[in-house]
Amino acid sequence: MLGHGRRGTSPPAGALAPLPLRHPRRDCGEVVSSAGAAQSEERSGAAAPCPCHPSLCSSSFCPNLSAISTTLKLSHNVAGVTFLAFGNGAPDVFSAVVAFSDPRTAGLAVGAVFGAGIFVTTVVAGGIALVKPFSAASRPFLRDIIFYMVAVFLTFLILYFGRITLGEALGYLGLYVFYVFTVVLCTWIHRWQRGDGPPQPEPWEPAIRTEAEEWESSGTNCGDYGEEYRPLLPYRDSSLHILGAALNPLDKQKWRRKPWYWRLFKVLKVPVELVLLLTVPVVDPDKDDLNWKRPLNCLHIITGPLICILTLKSGAYGLYQIQGVFPVWALVALSGSVLAIIIFVTTRNEEPPKYHCVFAFLGFLASAMWINAAATELVNILRTLGIIFELSNTVLGLTLLAWGNSIGDTFSDLTMARQGYPRMAFSACFGGIIFNILVGVGLGCLLQMTSSQMVVKLEPDSLLVWILAGALGLSLVFSFVAVPAQCFQLGRAYGTCLILYYLAFLCVALLTEFQVIHLVPT
Repeated sequence: MLGHGRRGTSPPAGALAPLPLRHPRRDCGEVVSSAGAAQSEERSGAAAPCPCHPSLCSSSFCPNLSAISTTLKLSHNVAGVTFLAFGNGAPDVFSAVVAFSDPRTAGLAVGAVFGAGIFVTTVVAGGIALVKPFSAASRPFLRDIIFYMVAVFLTFLILYFGRITLGEALGYLGLYVFYVFTVVLCTWIHRWQRGDGPPQPEPWEPAIRTEAEEWESSGTNCGDYGEEYRPLLPYRDSSLHILGAALNPLDKQKWRRKPWYWRLFKVLKVPVELVLLLTVPVVDPDKDDLNWKRPLNCLHIITGPLICILTLKSGAYGLYQIQGVFPVWALVALSGSVLAIIIFVTTRNEEPPKYHCVFAFLGFLASAMWINAAATELVNILRTLGIIFELSNTVLGLTLLAWGNSIGDTFSDLTMARQGYPRMAFSACFGGIIFNILVGVGLGCLLQMTSSQMVVKLEPDSLLVWILAGALGLSLVFSFVAVPAQCFQLGRAYGTCLILYYLAFLCVALLTEFQVIHLVPT
């Protein structure tokens, strides 16, 4: 990131490097579903920073979605409840889609969707109230919880009837489209009532440093230290040097000052990070050069489509041979090589081409395929664990899968609350899970349908499913009544009640799983 406005001043020796500037669209915590709309309706000023974990979603998926939103000229609200909500909820949605694709693992999807919902709306929301008592944004909260209660009720009906039809699956997606429309409409109405006119772009602001940005800002940047430190003659890196620097996931300065356990974890992550660097292009709208690395981006033209074709349907399409002779993956690699050579010859290292935004769509697709592949393996592992330990798919979904998908949001929201932005974190709790349940269930069941089978059976496999659905509905009703009753002033008592409620639910769920609680046969 270039530090605009700091030129002409040189930092004193030993001073810390200034924090980078970042556009609010990169803050994945803010753009979770309706959080952005909640802030625009209920507060003024720039968006608050949110720490994003250096995972595939935050390092590759979210920047590319932000670039796509910028290219399509979407407002922050529309981008927040569409593309960027998808970026934050991708693990949950892909896990649900993969689980729904097989009737034997549909219980995992139901358990994960409901389990993550009750975890986020009780533990995370209660933790925010415990960390930082605050006044909730009334209209966004009521809007989001009503939509979520409707989605949960629809899912309850589907489980009761034991099937979902094509119209009902499309109804899930249609309800989310209506939710997006409501978010945008409410924002415009609120601005019109205040007399602000059309929304203006929010100013850039200092943000706390994420791991990825720390890595970027740790190197020497002569622009940060004034004009007198700039070289007299422009220096141009060779393509080989640019490729080597772009593929280096380690930073020597950061490596020396970090503790041993961070280094051990980093060593374990380096192979994964290297594979992602080789296969996923990242277009960063916050950088002056949009993260254009000509040799690496040309390599992405070959590796990106290869990853997409080899991970789709476990490689069934990529390994298919045309007329029994020429494999599809070889044709994709050959075509990509020709296109990569053309792009390399017609572009320069110093300036991105006009069609650079196309790489954002390729990065989005490659990231989605990686997440889908990881979700597939995760579902298979959980299914294996269920067979070994004789556990139902539902209990695995509401515990391991739900906790794993929600852990990132938990840390991000609690950190936001500690930094003084509890309202934003609370809005993200109820806004983000709307996307997960509507798109996860709707898209997952829709992809399972075929021309010959337009109905998906979702028969509950145990009493635990009904306990889970009832517990989630009861927690939502409690918040729907308790929050307005407290005049939207949420304190530690509310947070304690939510966390105790989740612990009680978890005890009942485990006792039901191990047949301590069961239905008496008649």
